[in-house]
Amino acid sequence: MFSIKGRPGKDLCDRQLGATRRDVLRVGGSGMLGLSLGSLFELQAASANSQLAHGGPGWGKAKSIILVYLQGGPSHIDLWDPKENVPDKVKSEFKSIDTVLPGEKVTEILPNLAKVLDKTTLVRSMSYTPNGLFNHTAAIYQMMTGYTTDKVSPSGQLEPPSPKDFPNFGSNIIRMKPSDVPMLPFVMLPRPLQESNVVGKGGTAGFLGKAFDPYTLYPDGDDLDMNKMNRIKVDDLKLRPEVYASRLERRARLRDELNSLMPEIDKAVASTSLNEYYDRALNLVVSGRARDAFLIEQEDRNLRDQYGRNTFGQSLLLARRLVEAGTRVVEVIWPKVANSDNHSWDHHAGLNKRMKDQSGPMLDQGLSAFINDMDDRGLLEETLVVAVGEFGRSPQKGVSTSGNNNTADGRDHWPYCYTALLAGAGIQRGAIYGKSDKTASAPLEDPVHPGELLATIYHAFGIDPETIVYNHLNQPRELVKAQAVSKLFA
Repeated sequence: MFSIKGRPGKDLCDRQLGATRRDVLRVGGSGMLGLSLGSLFELQAASANSQLAHGGPGWGKAKSIILVYLQGGPSHIDLWDPKENVPDKVKSEFKSIDTVLPGEKVTEILPNLAKVLDKTTLVRSMSYTPNGLFNHTAAIYQMMTGYTTDKVSPSGQLEPPSPKDFPNFGSNIIRMKPSDVPMLPFVMLPRPLQESNVVGKGGTAGFLGKAFDPYTLYPDGDDLDMNKMNRIKVDDLKLRPEVYASRLERRARLRDELNSLMPEIDKAVASTSLNEYYDRALNLVVSGRARDAFLIEQEDRNLRDQYGRNTFGQSLLLARRLVEAGTRVVEVIWPKVANSDNHSWDHHAGLNKRMKDQSGPMLDQGLSAFINDMDDRGLLEETLVVAVGEFGRSPQKGVSTSGNNNTADGRDHWPYCYTALLAGAGIQRGAIYGKSDKTASAPLEDPVHPGELLATIYHAFGIDPETIVYNHLNQPRELVKAQAVSKLFA
């Protein structure tokens, strides 16, 4: 996986030095800032014409996507889908409040989001039958790839990431819809997908190859460090003029020198646009476009305050800047391990206090400011925003649905019914899609499977969800075995 983490440069090259045997070898293996990135562009371009003709509401409206991934599984009953006149063991401890949408309520945990729902669609009928997907990792893998896996460790968790994995949807998108600007195509921040010691499952390009892996930005500091976004290190992109830029330019000259000495090879590869792809890679790292996007300190202080001076809020602000600069896919992962306490959504115990004092305020402040900011700048026209977790929480408190222990004020994993928020790229504004039953235990109307949500994302990019890709065994597989939910679009 490409990782945007600073490390000291070891190749202090000078313009006056000649080409060495080592230089020649490094032209073909110069790492993420050299021809491997050029190869990424080449591979993307090769697949750009593979799309099938399609159409319908929302088709091709999205040019970018920001996934706000609430790993850990937020309680839908205590946030987006409160229920009245239900038993005490089901009812949320939080009061229901009115929203900008007549007749629709959320809990008091979301006072700011209640005011921006006219810019979004709430899907209150996300649902799937678990079939072994009660654990975070397995559910995350399904949400991110559209596929399930039967290879599970003795603990019940999935194995670590493998080159045989199905690709993260973002990897499929940047492969089929390559960017036409010199910008990082796919960025994941501020931490990896994780349950216990299983890190990054569902977050790689899998059998597509590392060329389509996300760039990762995981600042130093533990998950409770709310100031880590102030210490972003992007030395791989923040090129020192006397070192990195000249080194890459020298490699470009070396390439040109080799090409001039081998006209026959030039002729043989003329149709591959080698120079074009290399130049795009060089432009990405030498130009300031990518590294400037990370300078969130350039933002107005008041706006940064509106997002929240914490990891989640500042990650959303950075996501907006990346999309503005041309990034195609950004995945903002909730900045806490899925199965953990303190600021996580895995509320097996202490739900009331933890949601009121920790996770709830960060979500409400950050996501509402983000939606308003995106809309004010016109970015929702062509940017799809999706906020969702891998599942919801059990309607009844204090019961075990996944083998975990739960206190009287805790809720267990619940994939049968939960809520997602969508906005932008043609998604209806001010809409509620689907309906849960009296206790929010199951969809009453219009259930949406996670695979259908992914199919809807592909559809928004003008990608047929049934497009065939070939896995590591060269076997044909659909991007996702589901159809887009076209009714979500205006």
